[in-house]
Amino acid sequence: MKTHIKTNSPPHKPNPNPANNSTTRFAVVAFLTLSSAIALPSCGAASPRSSENQVAASAPQSAPAAERAGTASKNADVSKKPAADTPATAPQLIKKAAMSVVVKSIDTSTKSVTDIVKKQQGDILGFQNQKPPDSSIRQTATVDIRVPQEKLETTLDALAKLGSVQNRGLNAEDVTTQLVDNDARLKNLRKSEEMVLKIMERSGSVGDVLKASQELSNIRESIERIDAQLKSLRNQVAYSTINLTLEAAVSAQQDPEPSLGLRMQETWGKATHSVGELTLGLFALGIWMLAYSPYFLVIGAGIYGFNRFKKQHSVPKIQEPKPPAAN
Repeated sequence: MKTHIKTNSPPHKPNPNPANNSTTRFAVVAFLTLSSAIALPSCGAASPRSSENQVAASAPQSAPAAERAGTASKNADVSKKPAADTPATAPQLIKKAAMSVVVKSIDTSTKSVTDIVKKQQGDILGFQNQKPPDSSIRQTATVDIRVPQEKLETTLDALAKLGSVQNRGLNAEDVTTQLVDNDARLKNLRKSEEMVLKIMERSGSVGDVLKASQELSNIRESIERIDAQLKSLRNQVAYSTINLTLEAAVSAQQDPEPSLGLRMQETWGKATHSVGELTLGLFALGIWMLAYSPYFLVIGAGIYGFNRFKKQHSVPKIQEPKPPAAN
């Protein structure tokens, strides 16, 4: 059995211009080929230019980076050099000097010492003049002087010109470590004080506030003690002391002893003066007794009356007769 299928398709129309279709295809292929040929060289030429532009753009950026690196290295070198070249802190020294000078006159030299100390803006802390008991011992005087530390050497040189220097010495004590330690402790204590004050400002129990107050009191006491130590050390560093001993070149001459007649006259004067003083004393005693005589009379009358009363009331003892002795 045969089946016939019938489809309703449009009738095929043959292309009336087959030559035009082939020409169009050839033109499209040629256009694409030419476009690709033009695009490839342009891309190749553009890539070096873009790379050159990138290099040119990156070059200005790399230069500042290099400059910054160089500046950083220079700064590092500069920061290292001052650390090596910076001088150390000058040591804090307490200086004490002693000098012994033989002079012609103690009194004249003492006045000169006062003028020198005043000129050097110093102070005389003590003066002692020892007069000898006899002519075999030299007269000496001791002067304690305080002057600014920077004028210590100048003052010593000026004092040395007063006479012949027998002894000159200098003693220095380094207190740099003590000053640094006390400064650090003082800063830490002040920070602790601020912390305790902040704690006290917060609300809390009465016990906590009392504990914080006690701790604050202890901290402030330590601050005052360390502050006083710092002031004392700095004052000793700022001012140096000099112990100056002046010795007379010639033994001190004593006054001549008075003659015998003068000594007898002085003794008679002292004796008469003593007699006069005794007479005045007895006269004054009589006046005092006369003034107090009523009291003496009352006291005497009382004693006399008491004795009379005692005698009148005393009973005499009666002796009993003894029995006769048996024969």
